[in-house]
Amino acid sequence: MSTFMLQIGTPDGLLFEGEVERVVCRSITGDLAIMAKHINFCTALGMGNAHVVMADGTRKSAACIGGMLTVMNGECHLLATTWEWVEDIDQERAQRAKEKAEARLAEKNLSEQEYQVARAKLQRALVRLGAK
Repeated sequence: MSTFMLQIGTPDGLLFEGEVERVVCRSITGDLAIMAKHINFCTALGMGNAHVVMADGTRKSAACIGGMLTVMNGECHLLATTWEWVEDIDQERAQRAKEKAEARLAEKNLSEQEYQVARAKLQRALVRLGAK
């Protein structure tokens, strides 16, 4: 299968650079897959599970929390707000974050901002827990 150059970075630095067959992630309009020879493209990323199919056919999964993805002249650049490979996710910490967010959402008299922050924290924890 054809491959293309993929770079994955976060504000903390470059996490991955290499030839891949496919990258799959969630954009703000839904899930998408980028493969070799994709047209030039740019989109904002949403929160969701992602995976990369390496040049050797192996699959590496991650949790992606926001960012931007561009394809220009056959190369793909993914700059994520947060990108965590599955093996790097602390499941116990994510479970505690989920429980804390659920407890916060159960409180009465939250302001709209407090509600939205708690909801985002819950979604982030669920993405981490669901990454496989």
